[in-house]
Amino acid sequence: MRTFPPSGPVRLPAPRRASARPADEPPGGRDLRITPYVVLGGLFWVVVSAAAWRVPMCCDFGTHAAVVERLRADLLHPAHPMADLPGAGSPYYSPYSLVQGLFARLTDLPGRVVVRLWGPLNLLVLITGLGRFTRLFSRRPWAPVFALAFSVVLWGTDVTWWSGFLGLLSMTGNLSYPSTFAIGLTFHIWAMTGRMVGLGCAADRMTERSSRAPAGSVRAAGPARPLEHAALGVLTGVVVLVHPITSIGAVLGMAGLAVARRGAWHRAAAARWALTGAAALAVAASWPYCDIFTLVGDTGIDSMHRALYENPTGRYWLVALLGAPALLLRLRRDRRDPLTPMTALFLLVVLYGWISGHYTYGRLLALAPIPAQVALAVELTRPRPWSTARRVLAPLAAAGACLGFFWAQAGALAPGLGVRGVERPPRWDTYGWAAQHIPPGDTVLADDYYVVRSLPGYGPFLVAPVWPDPALAEPERLRRKADVTTYLAPSTSRDTRAWIARRYGVHWLLLTAGERLPKEAVVVAFNPRSGEVLGRVAY
Repeated sequence: MRTFPPSGPVRLPAPRRASARPADEPPGGRDLRITPYVVLGGLFWVVVSAAAWRVPMCCDFGTHAAVVERLRADLLHPAHPMADLPGAGSPYYSPYSLVQGLFARLTDLPGRVVVRLWGPLNLLVLITGLGRFTRLFSRRPWAPVFALAFSVVLWGTDVTWWSGFLGLLSMTGNLSYPSTFAIGLTFHIWAMTGRMVGLGCAADRMTERSSRAPAGSVRAAGPARPLEHAALGVLTGVVVLVHPITSIGAVLGMAGLAVARRGAWHRAAAARWALTGAAALAVAASWPYCDIFTLVGDTGIDSMHRALYENPTGRYWLVALLGAPALLLRLRRDRRDPLTPMTALFLLVVLYGWISGHYTYGRLLALAPIPAQVALAVELTRPRPWSTARRVLAPLAAAGACLGFFWAQAGALAPGLGVRGVERPPRWDTYGWAAQHIPPGDTVLADDYYVVRSLPGYGPFLVAPVWPDPALAEPERLRRKADVTTYLAPSTSRDTRAWIARRYGVHWLLLTAGERLPKEAVVVAFNPRSGEVLGRVAY
């Protein structure tokens, strides 16, 4: 047995004092503290959810509501979202819409109500995902708050009104769309990827200790377990099914984050990431409602996305002016900072879309600013001392955020907050006045821009769907559009109209004030404000 030395009194070691965990240190367990992001993010969730609820059904809302209506009618074999045709092969029937359809069947709520209810859920996924992604780079409590603020106001002084874009104005109109859910899930995928490659949050703490420490430091971490890689693959596969173009952004972001990995990529690591890819492919390939891989190389919707490449200066100059210096500051401290390659990969694919004419890749402009916005948030919340560059960047960022909000985004909340002429969400007419007379599943002939995008959300079918869909051959869709035009032409004979109506099972006409109602049609309802007429025909 070991004995103490005889000389001198025995001194027992003093008990260690529990050291307070620095604010930027990753917690060992679940962090239940009330942080600024919990408070302000929760307030943002309430305000934006309420603002989105006030926006009337417009744009693609009717299409997504129609998808839920078809699943509500037949969960296993839904019809085409727009036309009275089989819906097998339509990518609209994703896991996301299937859950909505199941909810609609259980609650007996109409599709347009279910889609609207999903807006706050989508926003919750997005807010939590952005917070987790930002905390990869900083545990400072205000970093996620700044990242959220910059992501909704720091774009440009012209608005991109398109689904999936996180500008505040666009978000209030598109909050209920699958693209918003897919982007929120993408943020969670990036956060998981960052943890799995060992991307730490100790940069702030190391900077306090040494000015020479790299900003994108990677903490020591054991390899992720195969189950984690499989789970990451499953989530990626879900994004592929819910919104295929966003899944490209998810994979590009994962690749950019993987650059932060220190050390060699050994065979075991490659096998684990192969498992991730295999799980994603398995989920996408096994989905019974459609073959998502038929969209590869599909150019049917490229032309409509060309508008995303118009006026890039007006739409993105604020984030380019303020985000680029933040990325350069990080790149100067660490040449393997993951936010910079993420941005580069996004911009390269967007550029490819412009050069090749595959303008659908312009949808990645919704994700391309996110790394720069997060980089700016992290830089402005780094511990002191501040460099000269950061002292200049801070007031410019504040001014840019105010300019972006009041000049372009304020109309989302209250038009009176913005400058004169600030954009507001569209205020489309509703068509409940007509839909109440049309039994669900009946076919309506119409060609007005607003009618064909809104009416299917109430349950009726159209003769000609608005958008291309693999469930309906494009030549057939174009032929249907031509038949609608022929039917409504004043020179068309009654016999020709009767033939077209019988061919497509038309029982109803919904015409604008400028379109002539055929003599054989009976007026059922009339909108005195717009002059639109609902007529019934029987051939």
